[in-house]
Amino acid sequence: QVQLVESGGGLVQTGDSLRLSCTAASRRTFSDYPMAWFRQAPGKDREFLATIHGIHWGTYYAPSVKGRFTISRDNTRNTVYLQMSSLQHDDTAVYYCATTVSKISDIRGDCDIDYWGQGTLVTVSS
Repeated sequence: QVQLVESGGGLVQTGDSLRLSCTAASRRTFSDYPMAWFRQAPGKDREFLATIHGIHWGTYYAPSVKGRFTISRDNTRNTVYLQMSSLQHDDTAVYYCATTVSKISDIRGDCDIDYWGQGTLVTVSS
């Protein structure tokens, strides 16, 4: 079992930056597993944003956020981050941290996920 707790959401203005954090609690070795961020805007499906591999730390981004969002991890703190910049109103959503039971999984969508956090709300005021 893995518990994921996100933090860092809030109300920001267009053009602002914000960093989200997600801390994992479990018996497994955090550094071995890929982590990812998703979001769900009101009335829309959940959307994959970014992933960082556990073993080789490779990253992959959805085209919608590539160049504006950066995913990183601190294995000493069992924490993954999402640095967001140039935020727009369309970025308003609940942001979720997620992970898998597979060390080698390449996360690209909901079907790859085994554990979800509870989400943190980001509201971008235009």
